[in-house]
Amino acid sequence: MGRPIKKSKLSGASGAFGGDFAGKIAVTAYRPSGGAKVDSTTAYIVSQRGSKLFKIHLEDSTEAVYELKAVSPGNLGNTSNQFMVQVTLDDSTVAYVEKFYNNTVHYVDSGGNTGTVPYSLGTDINGSIESGHGNIDIVSE
Repeated sequence: MGRPIKKSKLSGASGAFGGDFAGKIAVTAYRPSGGAKVDSTTAYIVSQRGSKLFKIHLEDSTEAVYELKAVSPGNLGNTSNQFMVQVTLDDSTVAYVEKFYNNTVHYVDSGGNTGTVPYSLGTDINGSIESGHGNIDIVSE
């Protein structure tokens, strides 16, 4: 699996279900097998199960294992449980996370360009992103 995501960035680190999940990695959209796409405002990653498999907390308060896909929300397939996480690069380019590492993500943008960038959760107090970094949305209470 390589370098997994730090447990402090995952909601499962707090232990109790239903605890304080503010500031954890938000799921931008997900699509259950055979179901419709859900643009999420409250779904988040609970734990990492493999290099591209994650247990996520869904909008309906259930949890399931989904596969991370580096595609726009409209391109999530419904043949298996899939989800995507959006990253905003420092030049305001929107990209999609292909793989999480401990402190970095590998991304693909809408033009097919790829790269690896250190990431942070949320933005600084001025709403800006540090040069050479990417920003991933977080769950807020």
